[in-house]
Amino acid sequence: MAATRLIPMHVNKGKTLAQSLGDRTDYAKNPEKTHKGELVTGYQCDPRTVDEEFMLSKRQYEQITGRRQRHEVIAYQIRQSFRPGEVTPEQANRLGRELALRFTKGKYAFIVATHTDRAHIHNHIVFNSTSLDGTRKFKNFWLSSIALQRVSDLICLENGLSVIEPKPYHERTKRTDYPHKVKNRDVLCEAIDAVLQKNPRSFDELLKGLQTQGYEIKYGKHISAKGKNQARFIRLDSLAAGYTEADLRVRFPGCKRNKPREKQAFAPENQPFDLIIDIQSKLQSKGAGYQRWASVYNLKQMSKTLLFLRDHKIESLEQLNQLATQKTAERDTLLAAIQQSEQRLVEIAALKKHIINYSKTRPIYEEYRKAGYSKKFLEAHREEIMLHKAAKAAFDTLGVKKLPKVKELGVEYAEVLAAKKQAYAEYRQMKNEVQELLIAQRNTAFLYGAEDKADEQVRRNEGQSH
Repeated sequence: MAATRLIPMHVNKGKTLAQSLGDRTDYAKNPEKTHKGELVTGYQCDPRTVDEEFMLSKRQYEQITGRRQRHEVIAYQIRQSFRPGEVTPEQANRLGRELALRFTKGKYAFIVATHTDRAHIHNHIVFNSTSLDGTRKFKNFWLSSIALQRVSDLICLENGLSVIEPKPYHERTKRTDYPHKVKNRDVLCEAIDAVLQKNPRSFDELLKGLQTQGYEIKYGKHISAKGKNQARFIRLDSLAAGYTEADLRVRFPGCKRNKPREKQAFAPENQPFDLIIDIQSKLQSKGAGYQRWASVYNLKQMSKTLLFLRDHKIESLEQLNQLATQKTAERDTLLAAIQQSEQRLVEIAALKKHIINYSKTRPIYEEYRKAGYSKKFLEAHREEIMLHKAAKAAFDTLGVKKLPKVKELGVEYAEVLAAKKQAYAEYRQMKNEVQELLIAQRNTAFLYGAEDKADEQVRRNEGQSH
C-alpha cells in the first residue's frame, strides 16, 4: 500500500528561485535519511547538480517562449509513503521512479529520494515544473491528486502490494494548493456516498435514497438527478469515476445494465478465468441472491480452471505448483534483465549528455583555471563551469577513465534498446502465463480446502447420528 500526495513548490520568501530549488532538493537528498545518498536516483538529471540542471531548463524555457518565471510553481514534490514492512528501501525507490515516469510521461526531469528515518519508508520525488525540451510547464490539473493515487495503486497491484481502500468523494477531492467553489456535481457525489453508507440492496433503492434527500430523478436513456437549488438535471454518466450509472450498478450483483454486452470473439473454453469467491466470508453483508449468483460464478470459474489444467496437461496439484514456481522464476529473471537494460540505457543517455557538455565547456573551464579560479570569472560563466564540473563528477562516479565516442555509445544504446524490447515482449507473455497459473493454483487449492471442510462436516454429522 502506498499513500501519495502532490505538493506544488514556490519560491521561498526572501530567497531567489535558484536558492529555493537548492533548499528543496537538498532536503530530499539528506544523506542522514537516504543511507548516505545511496537511495537517491535521478531521471534525465544528476542528483548532485539537480538544482542547476532544473535552472538550465528554466532558462531555456524563457529563451524559447519569452516568458518570465516569477510567481509560478518552480517544481512539484510527490510524497509516496508505504506501509511499514511491506517494501525494502530499494524496492520503494524503484516504485517511486516508476510512479514519476508514468505520471510525468517521461517529459520532466526528476529525482527520487527514499527516506528511511521513520517507521514507514517514504519517497520524496521532486520533478521540474519545466519540461525537458523547455517548451512547456507542468499544469496541476483538476483532481490530479486522485489521478496520481490511481497510478500508484496500479503500480502496487502490479508488484503484489496492497492498495488503499477508496474514500468518500468529499475526502478524495480535497485540495490544499488553492480553494475552489463547491459544484453541484460534488454535492451530488456526496449525497450518493451518504446513501451508500446505508447499504441499499439495489440500484433502484439507491435512487429512492437520493429522492429522500430532495433530488428529483429523471428516467430515460440516461438517468439524471436534480437537487432543490439546481437549475438543470445532472446525468449520472457525467460524474466522476465511481459515481457513473454503470459504476453504481456494478455495486449490486445481478443488476442489469442499460447497454447490452458485447459478443465475445473467442470460444468459451478460451475465455480468461478469475479467482473463485469465498462465499462464506461475503455472506455477512450479502443476501441469498448474492449467494446464488456467487455459486454459479464459482462453478464457471472452476470449469475454466479445469479446462486450463487439461489443455496444459497438468495432472496433479504438485505438478501445478512446480510449474508455477518455474514460470515465476523465469518471469523474475526476464524482469531483472529488463531493469538492467533500463539502467544501462539511463547511464548511456547521461554519459552522452555529459560528454557533449564536457566538450562544449572545456575551453571556458581552461580559461577559468588559468584565471586562478577567479570568482568574477565564475559569476560570468557559472552555467558553463557548473556543467563542466557535473560532467567530470559523473565520469568519476561511472568509473570512466577514457571517454568513449558518442557514436559508439549510440550504437550500444540501439543494441541495448533492441534487447530490452525483445525481453519485454517475452516478459509480457510470461507474465500472463504466470498469472493464469497462479489463479489456477489458488482455485485448485480453494477447491481442495472446500472438500476437506465438507468431509469434516460429514464426519461430524455421522458422529452425531451415532
